[in-house]
Formats: sequence, C-alpha cells, structure tokens
Amino acid sequence: MGKRTISPVSTTTNEDSNRRPRAVSIRDVARRAGVSIATVSRAVNRIPTVDTELAKRVWKAVDEVGYMPNTQARALVSGRSRMLGLVVSEITNPFFPELVQEFENLAVGQGYEVMIGSTNYESARTESLIRRMLQRNVDGIAVMTFGIEEDLVQKLVDREFPLVFVDRGPQLPNLRLLKVDYGEGIRQAVQHLAALGHRMIAFISGPLRLRSAVARRDAYLKSMDELGLIVPAEHLVEGDHTMEGGMRAMERLIALSELPTAVLCSNDMTAIGVLHALYRTDLKVPRDICVVGYDDIHLVQFMLPPLTTVQMSCKELAAAAVEALRAGIEKNHPMADRTEWQIPTRLVVRQSTTFPRGSLPALMMKGAGQPHFADVK
Repeated sequence: MGKRTISPVSTTTNEDSNRRPRAVSIRDVARRAGVSIATVSRAVNRIPTVDTELAKRVWKAVDEVGYMPNTQARALVSGRSRMLGLVVSEITNPFFPELVQEFENLAVGQGYEVMIGSTNYESARTESLIRRMLQRNVDGIAVMTFGIEEDLVQKLVDREFPLVFVDRGPQLPNLRLLKVDYGEGIRQAVQHLAALGHRMIAFISGPLRLRSAVARRDAYLKSMDELGLIVPAEHLVEGDHTMEGGMRAMERLIALSELPTAVLCSNDMTAIGVLHALYRTDLKVPRDICVVGYDDIHLVQFMLPPLTTVQMSCKELAAAAVEALRAGIEKNHPMADRTEWQIPTRLVVRQSTTFPRGSLPALMMKGAGQPHFADVK
C-alpha cells in the first residue's frame, strides 16, 4: 500500500482573516520621529512651547505612519478640543453655505475642527444647538443668528466661555461682537441710483422681527432722507428674505398706479425673486426698472442681467469670526483684549442699474442703440 500524502492544514481561521490590522498608536509616531511620547503629545496638541522644527518632525511622522489623533483624548490632555461651533440662521439661502465654507476653510487651516448647526430662525433650536455643542466640548461658539436666552449666555460668560455674536449680542461683558456696517453699503446704493437720476426708489425689507432687516430698512430711510428724497408708504414693502417673498413684494409694487423706477432689496434672494416677477411681465430690467440686491452671493453675477448689489463679504465675516473666537480661546493671542470687529459693506455695480426710464440719458441711449446699463457709481 502506497504512502498517503497528507496536505498541510491551514491554521488561518475566519476570525484571523477578519481581524482588523493593528491600530497605529502614539508610540509608533514617537518611534518614527525619534522623540518621546510626551513630545508627540505636546506637538499634536499644538502646545506652543514645542520647538518648531521638532513639531514639524512629529507631524511628518504622523503623516507617514497614518496616525489619527483621538479628539476626545487630546481634549483631556490639553483641556481643549480644538473644535469651534458655528450657528447660522439657515442653509437654503446661499449666503450661509458660502459663509460656512469660508469659516471652515480658515478654521481647519489654523488647526481647528468645526461643528455646524442651522436654526431656521427658531430661538428654541438656537439654544438646543448651543447646548449640544457644549456637550461636544467645543472651545468657543460663533452665533450668526438671533434668539439665545440671556440666562444661558450669562452662565457661559461666568465660565469665561468664548462667544461671538454678529450685529448685537446680549448686554453682557466679555462677549465679542462682529458689527456689520449696513449703513455704508446701502448709502452707496441709494447714492448710486440718485446719481443716475432716480427719485422713486422703493425698498423691500426682510422680516422686521430680525435686527439685521430693521437695520437695513433704517439705513435706506436715512440715506433717502439725506438726499431729500421722499418715501411714500407704498414704496416700503416688508418681505421675508426669500425668492418667493421677493416675487410677492414686487407684485405689490407692480400693482401701484405709478411704478417706482428702482427697487432696493434687503438681500439677494429677494432681488432674484423680484427679477423673476418682472420677467413674467413686459417690464425689462434695467430699461423699465432697476434692481439692487444685498449680500453679493456668488450666484448673482450670473443672473440676467448681472445684479448690482451691496457686498457683505463672507470671507471678511468668516475671518473676523474665527479670529474673534481664537482671541477668546488662546491665552496669548495678540487680539485677546479686543471685543469688536467691524465688517464693512460696499456697492458692487453690475448691469441691473441704469438711468431711469423716460429720462433724457435713457432716451439718448435708446436712440443710439446702446445697452440699457450704465457704470455710474
């Protein structure tokens, strides 16, 4: 009888084949960088006393071995999560996603992560978001909306927790404010229209329960008064900062016995709605009526015609918010004693404004076959 050949039995089990590879640890980073575990910990937590070149070596080793620092463990070591909270009003208005993107780009570039929430203008949701962010141990919160109870803010102030508000926060010490100069941009818009010859300039506001909407409306009224221009009650229409609201508001103006020659809107979404309402009529922009927006979201430069608007730079607002938070978080920050940041606004002239219909310059342009827009600032 011949010898039987016995095949070797595999010792690999299903459990072995499904076993996850060993996790990379801080010891692997220390071994790769040739430093102590304590040095890696200080470098990863961005402790400022770590030598710059040594920190670069540690981070190079982190990349090479694929180490993923544990955020919660890091917070236990440093007392900081290196996470910032950002609360915005909504995400359907393109202004806020643009603001979020700029904020996140800047924060990540400076070694912070970002936790984001939107409130849809609901005060209860605002407080819920802030409490959830606190549970996640964020280092500071920028509140780009309204509706937070002063009691909650007071508790955070007592803990010296960094908070940043836009426009105006509760009347409490140690808060940092981003103060938007709504007046300058709207003044430039009104003066631009007046320089073209407009006298009947209507205004579509945002919902007047919002401080920012009231501030923009008041800036319009003040700018008109400075030029001695009268504002009939029917030329002041309350909108809701949406395209649909802009359409409804413009329909009210179209129904007037005499159409204004220009409409200034409290935000760009309203202005887009105004353009759509006018598109459904025989009225042409800017030949028959001029339209000006507010915010300068990316979309409006691609509208037909490209929209003249007041720019409130998302980049400047985001940069100020990140800097203000860091000033409250980082002990040796050069802006630690600063409590206010000014956010400028400025007019961006495109092709939705020109001379008023029926005026001599407009008639001359029409006779010469020239386009119905004018670059007059």
